[in-house]
Amino acid sequence: MKEMSADVLVVGGGLGGVAAALAALRAGRSVVLTEEFDWLGGQLTSQAVPPDEHSWVEQFGVTASYRALRDGIRAYYRRHYPLTDAARRWVHLNPGAGGVSRLCHEPAVAKAVIEAMLLPYQSGGRLRILQPYKAISADTDGDQVTAVTVTNGDQQRTIQARYVIDATETGELLPLTGTEYVTGFEAQSDTGEPSAPAAAQPMNMQAVSVCFAIDHVDGDHTIDKPQSYDFWRAYTPPFWGGPLLSFRSPSPRTLEIGERGFTPNPDDDPLKVRADQRLDPGDGNLWTFRRIAARKLFQDGHYASDITLVNWPMIDYFEAPVIDVPDSETQIMNAKELSKSVLYWLQTDMGFKGLRLRGDITGSRDGLAQAPYIRESRRIKAEYTIVEQDLSHAVRGDKGSVAYPDSVGIGMYRIDLHPSTGGDTYIDVASSPFQIPLGALIPRRMENLLPASKNLGTTHITNGCYRLHPVEWNIGEAAGALAAYCLDTKSTPRAVRNDEARLSAFQHRLTEDGVELAWPDVTGY
Repeated sequence: MKEMSADVLVVGGGLGGVAAALAALRAGRSVVLTEEFDWLGGQLTSQAVPPDEHSWVEQFGVTASYRALRDGIRAYYRRHYPLTDAARRWVHLNPGAGGVSRLCHEPAVAKAVIEAMLLPYQSGGRLRILQPYKAISADTDGDQVTAVTVTNGDQQRTIQARYVIDATETGELLPLTGTEYVTGFEAQSDTGEPSAPAAAQPMNMQAVSVCFAIDHVDGDHTIDKPQSYDFWRAYTPPFWGGPLLSFRSPSPRTLEIGERGFTPNPDDDPLKVRADQRLDPGDGNLWTFRRIAARKLFQDGHYASDITLVNWPMIDYFEAPVIDVPDSETQIMNAKELSKSVLYWLQTDMGFKGLRLRGDITGSRDGLAQAPYIRESRRIKAEYTIVEQDLSHAVRGDKGSVAYPDSVGIGMYRIDLHPSTGGDTYIDVASSPFQIPLGALIPRRMENLLPASKNLGTTHITNGCYRLHPVEWNIGEAAGALAAYCLDTKSTPRAVRNDEARLSAFQHRLTEDGVELAWPDVTGY
């Protein structure tokens, strides 16, 4: 066993973890960053989920460092890919011309840009990255985390740090450190939320999805029949309107049963695609919904086909939770079987034999994403818990979301909850552009542990809009900056929040770093 130390330990190299590390490093602190999977970037890379972003992302509403990530991705394409002249001139280049986002792209490009953002600090010796390493235990002294042990299977390393940031996808450090947390639905009597159930349902959590990339080329590329295919082929959720494996499913916003289209390699003009979920969720045609390479934006022959990312309704696995259960790995394997069954169904029942699994795009041996897309994490019991009535458009109306005096960032997304393990259908509620309160990043008891992902103080309901790419990045950036600020000022996160002068100084540091603390006057959707 080897021992290491740093000012700040960030466990989890997803978007929140990367942003946390960068913020602490910019402030002059030493950092150890650990990540369980082969690629840094979490939902943007190893989970293979193109960014879900709000409608104003090209103008405002994200941090300067997140914008640098987006700009870096576009610059990478312009520098290294054979774009057409028209695509190269497109200011807001969308390489995949997908309907879900104004920047749909290959996961490996985001990985390369993230690594480039971190490389100067690695070369300078202040950043050490352990990968792939998973946290397995932690040492505590009262309300302080003193060390975390991680393993890659062959060796273990124990890392000591003055601040520990949990940027894992499932809040893995919370049970390891004894930090108080919640899962699933809270009771309406506790939160007052209009969409909450009467009684708490801690094991009722959002579906997970194992995404994958495909293209469509000549030949028969049918995969082997998955072991559980017959089960999934017959599976009919009571709220689905028919079999799960079909193009018919509920509309998340209205719950009306409708039929989505699926046309591989359509003869569309990708230069005319303007993804805007305020006007259209973009999922009418599943091929273009999360397309990550639009062949017509590149010189003839570069791509034999478009490449699209399958993160569609029918791959949502809501049979059982994967958090705080003894068979978590089995449930994830079941989710993988569902994803393979969807592909096999498309190739056989639907006749699309030319669909080809692109494991080279996702960097995996089995052809699927390296990691499951986890929508809902363990969540700290925080000094302040964000509730639905803080930001629901139906509740707040033209007043906008609650303005928090301790804002450390902003975000925007609909309250978007996928079907859950308790048998619930979608909950999809319009929200107002919102702020991220510092109180939601501070555990009620622990003093030097901070959340940097979906594990902050939201509820099951509000997690639905705080879980997306730019918000996770902002949460992580605030956590990393807070750790560094507390070390610089010999303070604590709780003291920063509860002292007006300290809070003001910290917020000033954030704004100097390009973190927006409040929205301009825009209307939610």
